[in-house]
Amino acid sequence: MGTRSSSSSATSILLVLLLVFTFPIWIGIAGGLFGVIAGLFGAAIGIVAGVFGAIFGIFGAIFGWLFDWDLHVHWPFAFVGKSFFVVLAIVVVVVMISRSKRN
Repeated sequence: MGTRSSSSSATSILLVLLLVFTFPIWIGIAGGLFGVIAGLFGAAIGIVAGVFGAIFGIFGAIFGWLFDWDLHVHWPFAFVGKSFFVVLAIVVVVVMISRSKRN
């Protein structure tokens, strides 16, 4: 019976030593998993926010174009009217359609 208790204590000591020496590995794995989960959660929130931003941006652009809202964007567009950009967009679309019909 004496050997069984010494075997049990040796196993306990070996288990404690194993846990102490491998603790940095376990804490690293736990930290890495926490980082992956937090990153995926943040990415999901970013995707949802981006979709909502795009939807509200489209609505804002449509209403701004229909009701001629001024968004106080002056510097790059100060010398060019809005009609120029509409004509430029139409020209670009016509050129792209004509190129696709040639091929």
